[in-house]
Amino acid sequence: MTSTTEPTEPLSVEQLSATTLLRFATAGSVDDGKSTLVGRLLHDSKSVLTDQLEAVERVSASRGQDAPDLALLTDGLRAEREQGITIDVAYRYFATARRRFILADTPGHVQYTRNMVTGASTADLAVVLVDARNGVIEQTRRHAAVAALLRVPHVVLAVNKMDLVDYQESVFAAIAEEFTAYASELGVPEITAIPISALAGDNVVEASANMDWYGGPTVLEHLETVPVSHDLAHCHARLPVQYVIRPQTAEHPDYRGYAGQIAAGTFRVGSDVTVLPSGRTSKIAGIDLLGRQVDVAWTPQSVTLLLEDDIDISRGDLIVPSKDAPPTTQDVEATVCHVADQPLTVGHRVLLKHGTRTVKAIVKDIPSRLTLDDLSLHPHPGRLAANDIGRVKIRTAEPLPLDSYADSRRTGAFILIDPADGTTLTAGMVGESFASPEPVKDEGDDDGWDF
Repeated sequence: MTSTTEPTEPLSVEQLSATTLLRFATAGSVDDGKSTLVGRLLHDSKSVLTDQLEAVERVSASRGQDAPDLALLTDGLRAEREQGITIDVAYRYFATARRRFILADTPGHVQYTRNMVTGASTADLAVVLVDARNGVIEQTRRHAAVAALLRVPHVVLAVNKMDLVDYQESVFAAIAEEFTAYASELGVPEITAIPISALAGDNVVEASANMDWYGGPTVLEHLETVPVSHDLAHCHARLPVQYVIRPQTAEHPDYRGYAGQIAAGTFRVGSDVTVLPSGRTSKIAGIDLLGRQVDVAWTPQSVTLLLEDDIDISRGDLIVPSKDAPPTTQDVEATVCHVADQPLTVGHRVLLKHGTRTVKAIVKDIPSRLTLDDLSLHPHPGRLAANDIGRVKIRTAEPLPLDSYADSRRTGAFILIDPADGTTLTAGMVGESFASPEPVKDEGDDDGWDF
């Protein structure tokens, strides 16, 4: 369980502003300079330990480089260092006097787009890098589409390597205009364009003397000041049950608690709750947090709820306020990003994991696939290949309590799993769509997976 020193009432956004945690992800095509940007950000903000910097200097010198290769601060895997590209998601934690940060440096190569989905799924902001020499390319569009689908609230377009185009304002302006138009059409709510040189340090932490035509913030200034909403009290309260605690000891002979991490919202002692998908109701009799009883708990605290009634609850159930319960359904419509090498096809038998619950499911139809070049929809493609984004209809063996992804990024998301080997196939967002797909006739199946 996670520790906390917060009081029994949720803090307001104003109270949190001085120490707000910002989660952000970096994305971009291969060699656009993502790892160099992150390394420069860490180095120039004095967030690198001495031994880390010394290690980077040694490796850089062994390669014959005159200056430290700051990309090595995040390229941690040996394969990454040898190939000079990012393969895995590299997480780093740092802080300034104004804010704490968790950053995810995600891969740029098309075959690792799945890792970008992982890194950006919890991000408050995404930094999309573009090489000033190449402009907006297909992978840039793909990253913008993923950010839009994942409803990342803020997107920064970092036009990198401005030193290689003589710091020309016209080059930056053309790229910023093209990307902003594309991302806005996708539905990205806020886009900030910043011209930078990660290698030279221009506009990363310190303002650039080479681009006096730019009057906006540096990357770090924007990260420190971008508004981050942490509405702990008024979102839909959800607790996916992870474990049922029944010690059955002499000290606690009748103890029965339902443990898990609060996915969203706030729970209070005395509140009426409903357990889904069964629909049984009760009232919160107590909340245990780190061995002590509290009157209120909120996301992302890990707690144990005690209920007044002895009802059947198990792992995978969802505890919600009775007056704010999501609908349960066996028919799931969602937009997905397919992340596996094997294609997702109509009729595919899968496992659907939602929160702590996993059920059998069938892909009933794939109404459309998104074409990234012009955002057109290819109707009924029949399959989704690796990194494709498309619309799917799924039938589950058991009803699931699903929020819209627009209402909750935690309980409106799911993954599809291959039942044969446990491979993650697809990441899905309930209700998200670039367009309304046409109705699909359900033909049914006769092999034991027809629900």
